[in-house]
Amino acid sequence: MDKKELRKCIKAQVKQLSEEQKLRESEAVFGYIETTGFFKKSRNVMLFSSLPDELPTHNVIEHWAQTKNVYLPRVSGDDIEVIKYEPGTLKQGSFNIMEPATGEVVDPSILDLVIVPGVAFDHNCNRCGRGKGYYDRFLSQTHAVTIAVCFDCQLVSEPLPVEPHDIPAQHLVTSSIKII
Repeated sequence: MDKKELRKCIKAQVKQLSEEQKLRESEAVFGYIETTGFFKKSRNVMLFSSLPDELPTHNVIEHWAQTKNVYLPRVSGDDIEVIKYEPGTLKQGSFNIMEPATGEVVDPSILDLVIVPGVAFDHNCNRCGRGKGYYDRFLSQTHAVTIAVCFDCQLVSEPLPVEPHDIPAQHLVTSSIKII
């Protein structure tokens, strides 16, 4: 199955999940991450503002911002800019993603931990994103610990097709599988 077919298949599976199931899986994933040494040691954490077919992050952003410096991506051309999260400053940006409307762009080198989204993942932490390469370009610029997060149904049993520009996450967490 090529990446385009895989995206379509996985998105159909995610669409079948109830809002309650999505929230349960999100709570399990982020609750586990909070117990890890990676999280406990980090001061500067980058999350993502979730779309309806991604693990919900909106409550997590608010919660983590109480004790961590939380950063969110903002699309600028073909790249991701890292912006510190400030409550009440998000607006709908590129690709209908809520992103910081204001804020200073920071160097990705300050990040300790990056939570990585995607459409599909395999057990080697390879990811299939939405096809534009934003996170692959971004991950090549940071030395932060990277943890991919997803619903259980987004983890495929077969290795994903990998291209030379694809950057895997270092770790992966679903509600039932932890590759740490």
